Amino acid sequence: MLKRRTLLHGGLATATALLAPQARACEFFTTTLRVWHPWTRAAAADAGAATVCIRFDEVQQADRLIAVASPVATGARLLGAGPGEAVNLPIPAGQDTALGEDGVVLQLVGLRHELALGRSYPLTLVFERGGTLQATLNTDYTPLRFS
Repeated sequence: MLKRRTLLHGGLATATALLAPQARACEFFTTTLRVWHPWTRAAAADAGAATVCIRFDEVQQADRLIAVASPVATGARLLGAGPGEAVNLPIPAGQDTALGEDGVVLQLVGLRHELALGRSYPLTLVFERGGTLQATLNTDYTPLRFS
């Protein structure tokens, strides 16, 4: 009887694990939205800034990104989203919001060391409603080269 019960519990646990939706390594969730795949290009320590590409989707409730921090930089700024460079990004409900290398740009400034290709770094995102989220910033691509 005990062996049968143990097998049954093991089978149910396995089935549940296979059927339940799994969060991917590049997904992070707040109570209001999903943060998808924060990444940047490799950068030398003297580059001054690194652009963070990121997407906010599955937005259940309007929110606002109000701060960004990482131990690899002294600060963050938001360019192209209005007056000033403070991080203050509205994220409307029911819409995807993407930050990239064009349009509205999120940058980590004052790099403390190089951002090496294939490495991951801690990234803290603070939302007005969704709270503080600990994410991972991946360095996925080599730096842009202009000739």
